[in-house]
Amino acid sequence: MLITGGVVAATAATAGLLLAGCSTSTEGVRKEGPAQTRSTAESAGGKAPTASPSASRTKVDAAALIKGDPRISDAVKKNFKPCVKDQYPVDVIYGQLTGASRDDVVVNILTCGDAIGIGSYVYRAKGDSYENVFSSETSPVYADIDRGDLQVTTQIYGSGDPVADPSGEDVVTYHWTDGRFRETGRTHTDFSKVGGTTAKSEGSG
Repeated sequence: MLITGGVVAATAATAGLLLAGCSTSTEGVRKEGPAQTRSTAESAGGKAPTASPSASRTKVDAAALIKGDPRISDAVKKNFKPCVKDQYPVDVIYGQLTGASRDDVVVNILTCGDAIGIGSYVYRAKGDSYENVFSSETSPVYADIDRGDLQVTTQIYGSGDPVADPSGEDVVTYHWTDGRFRETGRTHTDFSKVGGTTAKSEGSG
């Protein structure tokens, strides 16, 4: 499976989600995003970013990237609004994914109240600007950097599942090869409602 900058998988469910937002940060693979009681990565089933300091890091205006990106669906852009003053609902992660001269930028757009991932995007440095090299709008979704690879987590909900208690999740790993992201691994986890989980892993070449 190959993922290029033009891929956008917008769904009807995405269009119905309302956005509003906030912003904070940690170091290592640097992550900025909404202040909340539960980490967004955790709420999306993801892991904390792997530390990987870089001298080439340049902070970006994530909201401007989103607004100026023609590859983002109209449904997402329409509802992309701040929830507090000029603070937008985005998590921003900086790190090396594509071997560019500057750090790549992973942007996750969230809902304000529940921090549900509506869209995940990767931006690669190109001259003085950035280009979209990965898009996923299959909500709920959250992208992260794991040891130099892109890791995308999608929550799976059954009928009647509350937001805080999905039935399972899919985690897909991508590696940058020949100018694009190639899927290298996939794990599906079914969450037990009585404690414990059952996981099924699949490798992709």
